[in-house]
Amino acid sequence: MANFFEDNDDIQFLFNHMPLAEIAAVQEDNFTRNTGKGSEYAPVDAADAIDNYRRVLKIVGDVAANYVAPRAEQVDLEGNKLNEDGTVTLGEGVRKNIEDLAKAELLGFTLPREYGGLNCPNLIYTMAIEIISRADASLMNIFGLQGIAETIWAFANDEIRNEYLPQFAEGKVTGAMVLTEPDAGSDLQAVGLRAWQDEDGQWRLNGVKRFITNGCGNILLTLARSEPDIKDGRGLSLFLSERGPRIRVRHLEEKLGIHGSPTCELVYDDAPAKLIGERQRGLITYVMALMNGARVGIAAQSLGIAEAAYRLARTYAHTRKQFGVPIERLPAVAEMVTDMKIAVEAARALAYETSRVCDLENNNNRVLEFNKNISPEEAKRRKADSRNLKRLNGMLTPMSKYYCSEMCVRVASDCIQVLGGSGYMKDYPAERYLRDARITTIYEGTSQLQIVAAVRGVCSGGFEKEVEELENIEYTDPMLVELRGKLDEAKALVLKGIAFVKAKGGEYMDLWGRKLVDAAAAVIIGHLFLRQANANDRKKAVARRFINMNMPTVKRDIDLVCSDDRTALDDYDLIAGPVPKE
Repeated sequence: MANFFEDNDDIQFLFNHMPLAEIAAVQEDNFTRNTGKGSEYAPVDAADAIDNYRRVLKIVGDVAANYVAPRAEQVDLEGNKLNEDGTVTLGEGVRKNIEDLAKAELLGFTLPREYGGLNCPNLIYTMAIEIISRADASLMNIFGLQGIAETIWAFANDEIRNEYLPQFAEGKVTGAMVLTEPDAGSDLQAVGLRAWQDEDGQWRLNGVKRFITNGCGNILLTLARSEPDIKDGRGLSLFLSERGPRIRVRHLEEKLGIHGSPTCELVYDDAPAKLIGERQRGLITYVMALMNGARVGIAAQSLGIAEAAYRLARTYAHTRKQFGVPIERLPAVAEMVTDMKIAVEAARALAYETSRVCDLENNNNRVLEFNKNISPEEAKRRKADSRNLKRLNGMLTPMSKYYCSEMCVRVASDCIQVLGGSGYMKDYPAERYLRDARITTIYEGTSQLQIVAAVRGVCSGGFEKEVEELENIEYTDPMLVELRGKLDEAKALVLKGIAFVKAKGGEYMDLWGRKLVDAAAAVIIGHLFLRQANANDRKKAVARRFINMNMPTVKRDIDLVCSDDRTALDDYDLIAGPVPKE
């Protein structure tokens, strides 16, 4: 039988190449979780944990290949239905997919075992999201929303945890993060949905939310304004509410792609709710943590779509003959397919590295939060680590979301190009891949917003910190030594660009942020590829192609960054012209 984990050589390589033993040890508190509920399933050592991760991913790969993928076309055509009573009926294919994930016990992926979860680290979850997304990108928007359960576990009280987390793990409920409003999209500080307490102290929510992925889910984590006198993010709190008669779907969006994922406009009519954590920390602490996880999830979703598109293009180029030869033998097509493959692997390297760092940060924070027996010296060290990891993830998370999603759209578009006229028709899934890909650069923060966040991380030490860690390896292969030298030159250029934009101020930094982030990402990925090449001969060719093609682009980009050109701002009205009249 097909298996989307076992048939992916690059995921297999990274599974064996990345430091899973180190991650597992931290995830499992050095394998001391041998008491309490669920402890009978806890691994006894790193080898046992890694074997568990492999078994879980094999199950994911089986479900994705043999159940989810065959339904993808049906799910795309069928969509979901809005009922007169404000509820939503999921399409048959979507319902079956959720049932299959629940039967396979994959809906408590990152939850602790005491709640029925698998306690998998974020890196393994990223791999799983990619595999599911390759089968059907729209299903990821349900499977990938397990961060809602993580948020409940991280910030809610024990009563709420014990009531809801087992339901997530058993697949009895799905959830949604309910943030966006008609007048509060990217600017979540403008959220106005009202949270108030009645005479019995019961919290209630009143207002409208828009563009809510899986808004018809059972459990809704809702950002609402609990402090009416505070107009910015400090007046927002996070609430849990259950779907019921006081929360109805007013509109089901008709979208370009991801048709299996219901996107809803919700109306709250004094709906009862429970406060998560503390008042006024809804946006500043809880939603930011939730969104960071979601952004890594979109990076993984992008990888899955791009992997599917690449495979279709590769197969078609091999089997389609023109001028008496397979079209993959035509130089223009060969170059396109080669660069598609390298683009996917480059994005995967960055996303998986980001997931690794996320695991380090999350587990370090967990120990600080819940382990009261650590020594003062360890607490001091962990607090310093927490600051450094937060800064590093503040760069890597938006960088990965931006880089992977933009890559996804490009690879999906190139897939259609390889297929030519056939790719434009619905006879092949190429057009669906492009339709599904397009949302990845928009939701959970547009590419432009990711760049704004990432460039500040690049300029505040994140780039140097990441590259310094990646530089701690010696190469003996002459080719790798030469490539390392090119990365050293590129690093110096990026540092030059950082110094220039910092001297020019925030507006100039945002103006040229994309070029600077692109250059920084190219250097980081170059180092990741070098490390891979040190362990794999095929990766030497990948690293050579990537570095040789991207380092000249880094020089060009940094030249532009340092050009002091402000045309897009200073001459905007002149060049853009008057606003078109209707």
